[in-house]
Amino acid sequence: MEFLGIIDRAAGDDKIIVIGTADVPDLGSPVFDSGKNKIGTVKRVFGPVNEPFITVAVEDAAALRGLRNKELYTTRRTQNGKDKRRNRRD
Repeated sequence: MEFLGIIDRAAGDDKIIVIGTADVPDLGSPVFDSGKNKIGTVKRVFGPVNEPFITVAVEDAAALRGLRNKELYTTRRTQNGKDKRRNRRD
């Protein structure tokens, strides 16, 4: 698992804002807490390049309580082998 960033604040009932690292995750990547529990998925990346803000859509709104200043982690989403195939037109 790779370090995603630290939770800055809640943005509504089902989203949180994370201050990320320079290594930007892919949209739709799963997000986990330090206990390897899935929190949600990456929905949006915006802001400065060296410390981007990442919007995470949370699956369980009750999990938002007590998450401020916690570290989050992510894994790279796989393409299921789509990039290995050739196009039939080639």
